[in-house]
Amino acid sequence: TNTRKFLIAILSAVSFLLLYFSFPLIPAADFLKVDFSILPVLIALVIFDFKSAIGVLLLRSLLKLLLNNGGPGSMIGLPMNFVALGVFVWGLTILEEKSNKQEYILGSVLGTILLTVAMVVLNYIYAVPLYAKFANFDIAQFIGLYKYLFAMVVPFNLLEGLIFSVAFALIYAPLKSILVKL
Repeated sequence: TNTRKFLIAILSAVSFLLLYFSFPLIPAADFLKVDFSILPVLIALVIFDFKSAIGVLLLRSLLKLLLNNGGPGSMIGLPMNFVALGVFVWGLTILEEKSNKQEYILGSVLGTILLTVAMVVLNYIYAVPLYAKFANFDIAQFIGLYKYLFAMVVPFNLLEGLIFSVAFALIYAPLKSILVKL
């Protein structure tokens, strides 16, 4: 419906704006940053469904590419971010069927594990080689590939999944009655 399309567009725009508010979690890897652009995506999941949540994520990513393309960093990192957040949301699809705390915690744990595994695999086969080739940043030679993956990527993504889960739980609780009516 038009209302659904309008809400997806609004959530995508808010998600895009939230990309600008990011912060590093690991001082030694200040290029690994957390942002809260996932929150509107999760709201779309609760209001509509998984397909709509991915639509918000896709529109947010396209807006980033079109309006604020950061060069090789964006071209390499944004597809990874899309996949990582997509699998995190997929892990949370349990919310669609049951809306209790235990299922949310289970979905959050699953989403965080999927997010972490996806980022390790993507960094290994996609990001590290491309950053070395196109951005002149070879992390494998700088600190070592496995040290980077297991001392930076894994802890960062585990913390990121925890932050996403807690942040969404905090905003969902007061908004639940409104979101359920939409």
